[in-house]
Amino acid sequence: MKALVTVEIIERKIYLIRGQKVMLDSDLAEMYDVPTKVLLQAVKRNPNRFPDDFMIQLNYQDLAALRSQIVTLKTGRGEHRKYEPYVFTENGVAMLSSVLNSERAIEVNIQIMRTFTKLRQMIASHKDLAGKLASLEKKYDAQFRVVFDAIRELMVPITPEKKRKIGFRREHD
Repeated sequence: MKALVTVEIIERKIYLIRGQKVMLDSDLAEMYDVPTKVLLQAVKRNPNRFPDDFMIQLNYQDLAALRSQIVTLKTGRGEHRKYEPYVFTENGVAMLSSVLNSERAIEVNIQIMRTFTKLRQMIASHKDLAGKLASLEKKYDAQFRVVFDAIRELMVPITPEKKRKIGFRREHD
């Protein structure tokens, strides 16, 4: 049996589609250690458990948005599935453990629910911090503007720079 999935892996498998945090059916199947087909069959056998706000089938625009989030997605004939994938919201993921009926599904779902909770807490604390900063800025005069601007810059997520290639570069004559 595969080792339990880490929080870091789960965080990387959560995407933003149609303004919702979701997980891709194939990623979930991999975590549960079942084929994607088996996962979707279990879902199709229990349609009442998966209303529209629990599970979404992606359309062409959604797939394009997903490709921008997964930069390593392969392109080409035979590289992908025949049908558009499904994504599951947090509630849909929670419901999956009830239809898969395996010990691993329950353990993985617990990890996924903890990760969603952690992400919600991080977002809430970021909003709280931004609100407190705005109220402090109103309270103090322009001499502290530099400090507030510096704090705002620290709150912006860091995007990794493109790494330079390693090796010797020969100058052309």
